[in-house]
Amino acid sequence: MHVSQSTSLTDYRTALTAPGARGPVITSLLGRLPIAMVGLALMLYVQRETGSFAAAGLVSAGALIGVACGSVAQGRVMDRIGPTVPLYVMSGVFAVLVAVEVTAIELHAPVVLLTALAFLLGISEPMVGPASRALWGRLLPPGPARSAAYSYEAISMEVFFILGPGLAGLLVAMPWPGTGVVVGAACTIVGSVGFASTRAARDHRPQPEERAEGSLLGAIASPGMRTVALAALGFGILIGFIEVGVPAAAVQAGHPTAGGLLLSVLSVSSVAVGVVYGVRPWPRPMHLRLPALLFGFAALITLLAAPSTLWGLCLALLVAGSLITPQSTAHSVAIEIAAPRGTATEAFGWVVTSVTLGAAVGQSVSGQLVELSGPPAAFLTASAVGAVFAAVLWLRRRTLIPASSRADVSLAGV
Repeated sequence: MHVSQSTSLTDYRTALTAPGARGPVITSLLGRLPIAMVGLALMLYVQRETGSFAAAGLVSAGALIGVACGSVAQGRVMDRIGPTVPLYVMSGVFAVLVAVEVTAIELHAPVVLLTALAFLLGISEPMVGPASRALWGRLLPPGPARSAAYSYEAISMEVFFILGPGLAGLLVAMPWPGTGVVVGAACTIVGSVGFASTRAARDHRPQPEERAEGSLLGAIASPGMRTVALAALGFGILIGFIEVGVPAAAVQAGHPTAGGLLLSVLSVSSVAVGVVYGVRPWPRPMHLRLPALLFGFAALITLLAAPSTLWGLCLALLVAGSLITPQSTAHSVAIEIAAPRGTATEAFGWVVTSVTLGAAVGQSVSGQLVELSGPPAAFLTASAVGAVFAAVLWLRRRTLIPASSRADVSLAGV
């Protein structure tokens, strides 16, 4: 039976000190720092200017849908020509569109226009995350060190989820509430250009034998990749519900600037548990791990509906956040099982697409529920949706079993 490799702290050290890894690691950190900052800063900025969480949720959702569309397209191009040229081009386009979006918000343009511009902004956001994840396949051979590198990618993302919302919450309280959007965009551009300029990125030229074969659908043509994408979609929807529900709870409690800081709390336990989980993942078989982790996360979200104070919500977020990094790590490692040959960057792009599209849906629905019934209704709805997705993943679990292991799994009855 196929099981996923566990990793040790030595494997993390081996991965991060591999020849050629230092430059991409440092620059990708800066490029991905704003991943939980730009969208949230945009949402808080619009909410501050319009006074409506529903309008802010729509604009933020537009940006996330744009990211969902752009990540796969950019990933497919990177799989064919390498990451350098696409990251240079998209960094320039992204800079222009950020300036246009900020100008439109300042002029109090209609929400429809703001949402359309946010969509274009999302499409153009440089996809340094998928490029960084795919590069490990060239820097490290298959084995524990490569698994540690993928785990590091997920853990580092959670560090950004700690820093990003807190920075967004602090910067929106500055004299000009658009400061968070501009600062986040600047970090994205500088980090992406820096990553694209590293030797490892410039030398990444896919060979003919490494290129994808066949279907126009690319990576998503694989049944296993579709299962991974569904897991990421369900995860993203739950995150989207939380990202609107928590700031709304802070506003109701009379502390509107605390929303971003509370969302940062969500990731504190996530990073701590993520490191331990990477050493001893459970369930070990990936086809069981994805439904189990999503169901557990959905169950923990119900805790967010109970507290009547911000301190209680803070404690509930610490508990619920414990299963975020394990899921992100599982999605990244599952690509090794599910993605067709030559589609590593695009496959991770599908994960990004699914998470961001899910977050867009979650934010939009959560914004409406918050306006109508309050944050607890949003949290309980999120939990129910997560349970449904977990059931679907359980029904599709065999698509993540390697063909050589299916007979053993059938005998085991799972």
